[in-house]
Amino acid sequence: MRKKNARMWAVVMVMLAITTTTFAQSRREVMRERMSVTGQKVDSVLRKNYEKGTYDTLYIKRPESRLMLKLRGNLSGNYIHAKNTVDGNDIRAKLKTDMRATLSVGVNYMGLSAGMAINPARLSGRNKDMEFNLNAYANRFGIEAGYQLSKTLSGDITQNDLTYHLNKGYLRMAALSVTGYYAFNHRHFSYPAAFTQSYIQKRSAGSWLAGFSYQGGSIKTTGDTPTEMGKARIYVGNFAIGGGYGYNLVAKRWLFHLSAQPNVIIFNSNSVEMNGEKRSESYHFPEMIINSRGAVVYTINPKYFVGSTLVVNSTLFGNLDHYTRQVKGYARFFFGIRL
Repeated sequence: MRKKNARMWAVVMVMLAITTTTFAQSRREVMRERMSVTGQKVDSVLRKNYEKGTYDTLYIKRPESRLMLKLRGNLSGNYIHAKNTVDGNDIRAKLKTDMRATLSVGVNYMGLSAGMAINPARLSGRNKDMEFNLNAYANRFGIEAGYQLSKTLSGDITQNDLTYHLNKGYLRMAALSVTGYYAFNHRHFSYPAAFTQSYIQKRSAGSWLAGFSYQGGSIKTTGDTPTEMGKARIYVGNFAIGGGYGYNLVAKRWLFHLSAQPNVIIFNSNSVEMNGEKRSESYHFPEMIINSRGAVVYTINPKYFVGSTLVVNSTLFGNLDHYTRQVKGYARFFFGIRL
């Protein structure tokens, strides 16, 4: 009797194990099927968005490959030149940040992009500056945004005939820039063809541009600044609107891009604070923010391409006797593979 019960329990345990295994396998299959269906839906939405557009296919086309990998080297820097008169003293400043170099890897799948950047100088401790850039280029419109936090701003300040040298660490700069454009001839002219390679420019074309630009931020002394120099803080906030022109020149496997977008400042909020005394800076028409862009792309074959891009934002406000000029540049060199 005991042997019979033992055999029955063994059979029950085997049946239970088989049932549990079968249920687990069925559940995994259901999950795989759901994930596959979800992936297909997402892929379908991306594909539909990727293939739609109002561009002229005689001038612009999408790459045949849906997946693109890019290796990029990036360089950026900031230069400031200012002239002012305070209490009868002629003051001039020439300052610049260290050149910032990063390496990055980017992945683009049907218009959806992701990337990761590494700053070798920051890892070694030689450069502690931080910078964040977000660029979204489309044929019709686009936006560029960048935020920089720097402790490497250094240079010379001259008061009358006496020159002071500001070492790194004496000043802390935070700067935000946002620029947008609208391309009127977006059916024939493609910004992404030059800057993201998510489109291909087949024939040369240009376009008039409309856009806006904002430049803001602050520069202030830190605790490392010599006490005889006092405490200072400069705040800058400028919003501008304007327009310009861009052109893509196609020469066999080469694509050359050049564009300029001058913007007139219509609102500013600039001020200088010295040892607790704050003074607002007056507006002098015309104050400008000029956005310049250039690019070169060489298509080795339908799968491989190389190139470089350059974006320069120049801000000029004040007059001949009292002005500030700031130039921020961002260069990129890349090698891409379409899969």
